[in-house]
Amino acid sequence: MPLVRFVEPNGAERTLEIVTGTSVMQTAIRHSVRGIEAGCGGCLDCATCHVYVDDSQLHAMPPASAQEDAVLAAVAAERRPTSRLGCQLFVPVGIETLIIHIPETQL
Repeated sequence: MPLVRFVEPNGAERTLEIVTGTSVMQTAIRHSVRGIEAGCGGCLDCATCHVYVDDSQLHAMPPASAQEDAVLAAVAAERRPTSRLGCQLFVPVGIETLIIHIPETQL
């Protein structure tokens, strides 16, 4: 089963199994990962599951959709080239552990 490693702004890490077909946001919420709010519950309507994909894995991720890109314009923390919404992120085939960095703030 693939894993997702959440890295908090202070460097604390937590690695969790992610059920295939489950988003990074769903995994974070189910395991009470600090720093991911998911105010809309994953319907691509807010930006409170903003995360940064690790630089080393960005090439393996599909690009953000136009709708995700539009919602990313409203993130509270700095938007970076690696910014994504956790509700739209799934572990791609071939990656055993997806590394996700949590921004300083979601609100």
